[in-house]
Amino acid sequence: MRGQDDRSEVFFSYMRLDDRIPADHPLRAIRQLVDAALAELSRAFAKLYARDGRPSIAPERLLRALLLQAFYTVRSERQLMEQLAYNLLFRWFVGLSADDPVWDATVFCKNRDRLLDGDIARKFMISVLNLPHVRQLLSSEHFSVDGTLIEAWASMKSFVPKDDSNPPSTKGHGGSGGRNAERNFHGEKRRNDTHSSTTDPDARLFRKGAGKEAKLCHMVHLMTENRNGLIIDARVTAANGTAERTAALDMVEDNAKPRSTVGGDKNYDTAGFVAGCRERGCTPHVSQNDSNRRSAIDARTTRHLGYRLSMIKRKQIEEPFGWMKTVGGLRKTRHCGRRLIEWFFVLTATASQSRPHSENSGGNGMSLSGVPDMRQKDRQYRA
Repeated sequence: MRGQDDRSEVFFSYMRLDDRIPADHPLRAIRQLVDAALAELSRAFAKLYARDGRPSIAPERLLRALLLQAFYTVRSERQLMEQLAYNLLFRWFVGLSADDPVWDATVFCKNRDRLLDGDIARKFMISVLNLPHVRQLLSSEHFSVDGTLIEAWASMKSFVPKDDSNPPSTKGHGGSGGRNAERNFHGEKRRNDTHSSTTDPDARLFRKGAGKEAKLCHMVHLMTENRNGLIIDARVTAANGTAERTAALDMVEDNAKPRSTVGGDKNYDTAGFVAGCRERGCTPHVSQNDSNRRSAIDARTTRHLGYRLSMIKRKQIEEPFGWMKTVGGLRKTRHCGRRLIEWFFVLTATASQSRPHSENSGGNGMSLSGVPDMRQKDRQYRA
């Protein structure tokens, strides 16, 4: 017998949201990890809010929603609120019931910005790393450092002289003026010391290598431990030729103990970085750059088995960079200002490792290797 195509506009269910989520869904393990870390931040949250007044969005729900934005590559807060309106999985993870109203996108961003004052993203990362079952995965003796570029949310047209000596042309497409006017850069020399972006003044014009195009970008840095490749520090600096090594030495000083090893690629094979590591009591295990030059390290370092192991382990740091740029949506940042960008970079770095275990972690909780794509997992469930 053919069924009837009847529609019911009334939603009523006796089931709990928790019953609708598959028992082996990756977000279940993630939520346990996140809730345990957020419980340790209760005092930090209390310092950011007044005792009296109208209740705001719970900071725990704010962070859970932002983690979903990174997990599922949601491009904007407005789209995130749209997903929360009808996606029961998102509602369950954030902590909303099926009947709770969804926040306005502007209100959500306003409440989110309050978390910047308390540096909540970095405290959240530290809280995750301090969980007992996570701490046992960390190595305290062997580390790796690396940096990469993320494009700034600014057009090359906004990169104008600081003294307004050469204002942009008002002639737009078709010969008429407009908001997005044409600009002829032919023959103009643009440098960071004479030019700046009006959209994002913290962005710097930088190119990745010889023959590459120059872009407005920020430089981001990670420090991972070598046992399971977990991120222990994340920072954002201005893009320049020495930022990687300077930021790496700062992270080594803050996180590495004496007699630790620090792995890095050929960009770190300089006399300054090697001497800086040794001044801090660490052994630099950097890849030798001996093309038409002399390496800053010699056989006294490279002859050991530990050096060869560091050369293998240091490549794990590329995995979180790749995840954050593709899935996490940080190939081109959606925000302006280094302070806000660093807050989101640290939060996305935490999201990249707040995941269920894989075979590489021995089933103990977290690993950056072989992390499942949340969207692919949901497609498997729908199939």
